[in-house]
Amino acid sequence: MAACLLCRRVPRLRCLAGLRKSFAQAQHVHVKPEHETDDREENKGVLQHRGEYKLLYNPSSYHRSACSSAVSYGHTDNEEDEQCLSTHPPSFWQQGNRYSVSCSRHLSSSKNTLLDLAFNKSPEPETNSVSRYHRKPVLPDVKVDSRAFHKCRPEYASVALDLTRRRQPIEWEEASRLLQKVTVLKGSMKPSDVSRFLLELSRLHPDKMPFVRSDQRFIILLRYSVEHLRLFTEHQLLEVLQSFVWLDMPSSHTVLERYEAELSRRAEHISLHQLMFAADLWRCIGRQVPQFLQRLYDSVNLSLGQVGVPELVQLLYIMGEGRQCPKEFVHPLEQLLVHHIQQLHPEEVGTVCLGLFKSQTSLSEGAVIRIVDKALSFVEDMSDFAVVNVLKYLRFSYLYHRPWLEAMAQEVPRRAHRMGVKGLMHVALTCSALHYSNNDILTAIADRVPSLVPHCRSKDSCKLLWAFGTLGFLPEQSPSFYPSLTEALRHRKAEFQRYPEHLLTGLLGLAFVSNFPEDLIELALSPDFVNLALKCTQMELKKDLFTLDGTVALELPQWTGPRLSSELRKEVAQKLWKFAQSDVCQKPEVQEAESALQDLLGGKEFVCKRMILPHTRSIDLEVHLDATGQPIPVTPTSPEHTAPTNPSYQGWRGLNIGVTITEDLLAKLINTKNTTDLPTPPSKVKPTSLHRLQPDEGGKLFDSVLHLTDDIIETLGKPSSLNAAPKDSKGKVKVAIQVSNRNHYCSRSQQLLGLHAMKRRQLKMAGFKVVELYYREWFPMMRKSRAEKIAYLHCKIYDSL
Repeated sequence: MAACLLCRRVPRLRCLAGLRKSFAQAQHVHVKPEHETDDREENKGVLQHRGEYKLLYNPSSYHRSACSSAVSYGHTDNEEDEQCLSTHPPSFWQQGNRYSVSCSRHLSSSKNTLLDLAFNKSPEPETNSVSRYHRKPVLPDVKVDSRAFHKCRPEYASVALDLTRRRQPIEWEEASRLLQKVTVLKGSMKPSDVSRFLLELSRLHPDKMPFVRSDQRFIILLRYSVEHLRLFTEHQLLEVLQSFVWLDMPSSHTVLERYEAELSRRAEHISLHQLMFAADLWRCIGRQVPQFLQRLYDSVNLSLGQVGVPELVQLLYIMGEGRQCPKEFVHPLEQLLVHHIQQLHPEEVGTVCLGLFKSQTSLSEGAVIRIVDKALSFVEDMSDFAVVNVLKYLRFSYLYHRPWLEAMAQEVPRRAHRMGVKGLMHVALTCSALHYSNNDILTAIADRVPSLVPHCRSKDSCKLLWAFGTLGFLPEQSPSFYPSLTEALRHRKAEFQRYPEHLLTGLLGLAFVSNFPEDLIELALSPDFVNLALKCTQMELKKDLFTLDGTVALELPQWTGPRLSSELRKEVAQKLWKFAQSDVCQKPEVQEAESALQDLLGGKEFVCKRMILPHTRSIDLEVHLDATGQPIPVTPTSPEHTAPTNPSYQGWRGLNIGVTITEDLLAKLINTKNTTDLPTPPSKVKPTSLHRLQPDEGGKLFDSVLHLTDDIIETLGKPSSLNAAPKDSKGKVKVAIQVSNRNHYCSRSQQLLGLHAMKRRQLKMAGFKVVELYYREWFPMMRKSRAEKIAYLHCKIYDSL
């Protein structure tokens, strides 16, 4: 009898011991994110995607770092903005676009060589208590309510818990009496007793909750709740789960596993509203429940007729917090959104965008445009939080919505003084991703940020530096902006031990605008930090280190600090070149420029296609000329002093290439100014000319291709004297010819983006004359005759010298 009794009691004892152990462990890792703010690209008419090339804002390289551990529950604000890009980019990204490129620590190409930076790792929550270093706490700046949309309609009460309506609290004495009843009733407790006790205990003041959770009688009550789990009615089950919210139960508590399994088991028999309410309770607890959410999505698919506006918005909220949306659910979800879009309130639009952003859900271009159009219709009534959420989804979808961005030029300056650093960071990051440079927006952010430096995480500081550097915001435009953020990096050095990519992001953003904090650079290139970075992401951070190291070599000639090893530099350079050979070197515009230059100069040996500065991750067409303008063979593998001149080069009229510069050709070139059937540039925006006409000053292609003066016409007959061109010690002129494309520039502008501006600057430092084949000129020129292409190239090279 005793043996039998012992056998029956052992499971309960083991359960009790397990509950005690899990509770003791969970007390140290408790995360309650519900009240925190989750912070986790000219035009066809007014809206368009990048047509020729596309910068996919890191859709495929978000993988968890090997150098950081992640907690198994919840999501914090460090995750939202870094997990924002799907491994399945929006379907409309591929329309009318032959090329696509990922921009975050993937091998780059000239289709868009924006640095592959720190938007690529699936981030780890910064609240992980098991940290390898002591991290200074980040003080809160501006608190926002991610659940404010619940105030828009009373119907949300049936699908979500109102966290602002806590029941009348009870005193500790009452809680103690309830716990005493647990010890008296023990095994005789009914399911209704268990649910009632838990619900009553959840009314205790929040300050007293730790005392309840550590009470052995409460642990016994939890044990009995598990024993009665299958006996609870659906209503009681939801009551118990709701009590766990108010009791502030640790999201990692093992008891919660049992409740998730039970709710998932009953999903087919629970109403849609009850399922959504349960999903919201899980969100309030802060626990990720993918199994249960899949059951919810299955139920929604079977009950689409019951999904109105409240259900749709709440579903998108839950979907975002769960960081997933099943592929098969995307189409019906889009149909529901399009159907209900006009009924949405301002905060609801913000929630929709945030849910789509966090869950990495790609909708069609038309659907995204409708959502943003709706937001634009009442943008002045939207909260700052909602506005930032729309910008996040624009960044993810990579949609250049011109009216919305123009509205931001008005709204951001009006709101910046009251916005928090995370919101401002996302505004800047979206402008950077869409290549949208607007001085009003950037200046407003730059003026506000220095006062928020104490609230900046290392990620905020570094991404702000990256965004502003990419858009070419110069230090003199806001004297305190760059210094304040740079100082913030110094104060938070410890964080780089866990997030090394952030430091590289910030330093490269600073390098774009010729800002070089040597102490931080010394840290980034130190052997210990390099080893840490290489352990985390292998090739991804190798390229960032390589770019920083190459920049230091050119821009800091006095540098005596650490450098990357020659072996590592060689390894990365070889991999970048191997990728370029299979990618950008095969582009028609590059191959055509190379071929025409070979015809112009007299053979293949006079044009070298290579990466002059490998750390800038793009190729060049290198040409060497002597002091009289005659081409010299250029072969990187041959000693320069042995390079002979080209005796066959006798000027344009003597080139044996089947092209003669005649009066007829000159007349044709000149008359081309009046041609009306020239191809329209890809963006359908009137091209600006080499002498920087305003966009409305003319739309004739050759106004920008050939500014034909008497001097240039004379140039066509003979090579020019190169008195003004930079020469090396032997009088040789080295020319780096750039075949540019639209993603090298800010939108609707001739302002180069950060990396490309830095490359031009460094080529000049390296003794090269930079000649650009501007894409608005060269792309239409590719449809012209061979003679016209060669005439164009001759003018571009010699006129520039």
